[in-house]
Amino acid sequence: MNQTVRTRPDGSDQRLSAAYDTALLDLDGVVYAGGEAIEHAVESLEVAREGGMHLAYVTNNAARTPETVAGHLTELGIPAEPTDVITSAQAVARLIADQLPPGSRVLVIGAEGLRVALRERGLVPVESADDEPAAVAQGFGGMDMPWSRLAEASYAVARGVPWYASNTDLTIPSARGIAPGNGSAVQVVRIATGAEPPQVAGKPLPPMHRETILRTGARRPLVVGDRLDTDIEGAHVGGVDSLLVLTGVTTAAELLAARPEHRPTYVAEDLRGLLEGQPVVAGSADGFRCGGWTASVDGEAFALEGGGERVDALRALCAAAWTVAGEGSCELDSGKVLGRLGW
Repeated sequence: MNQTVRTRPDGSDQRLSAAYDTALLDLDGVVYAGGEAIEHAVESLEVAREGGMHLAYVTNNAARTPETVAGHLTELGIPAEPTDVITSAQAVARLIADQLPPGSRVLVIGAEGLRVALRERGLVPVESADDEPAAVAQGFGGMDMPWSRLAEASYAVARGVPWYASNTDLTIPSARGIAPGNGSAVQVVRIATGAEPPQVAGKPLPPMHRETILRTGARRPLVVGDRLDTDIEGAHVGGVDSLLVLTGVTTAAELLAARPEHRPTYVAEDLRGLLEGQPVVAGSADGFRCGGWTASVDGEAFALEGGGERVDALRALCAAAWTVAGEGSCELDSGKVLGRLGW
């Protein structure tokens, strides 16, 4: 894995859908939000698929089965098969199965997607801490998961039952805004029990990357996501390239402040970025140039000159910010310059 500190987004002479054989696409905030397709997603994915790119949907959301997710995508106009969907439920089920004998009982704190994944690995889902489980598996259970499920997890974890989590995303995007994710529920159990954090399978950790590669057979994958701390860091951990789209959780300001493990290979406003090459961000005596923009750091502030596509300005600003930050995080106030661009 190349651990060189990234100081600017990469360029690509080819459109990304031709440069990579498989897109490993996050769902929430990338393909849809609150169940509805994000603007330009359906058309962009159709063109990428028709051009020969394999599309795989990789989600930290463990609530739904691959069949359900594939059906939802198909309804949105994005044809998908269950085998195209990889979930953190599948990753955590494999993690547990690697450590416990077949037929072991697992207390499920989550939804049907987690139960199905555990059965696929020869494990037996149970509902109570009194069912003598050999493990606790905690995954996102939807917005209406009863509080009593967290109590069951707490009872078992407090008794010393090994604890696993599909993922620890603190938030999840919805049609109405940002809602608590599975990581928030994990923290409830941790506070109640005083236990150490569970073993975690989902992005950005290696079990999820392993599950994805095993199921897709990708040889030159491109991770496509909206989160720095899961999608982009997961690509960094796996040693593969990444595309950040700004249709979900991550803001332009957070991108400029990204630490090295959170810096994407490429940046685009939305999934149309798959169908395009990426302009080179070039260094010069005046700063960093991309498209018609030049960005630099002037004292304690960003300076931006020129015109053109605002995403090119953001790419140039990334180079200025990441170069100043080095192995750290850029702490310069970007509000003024980003406000000028409408970010």
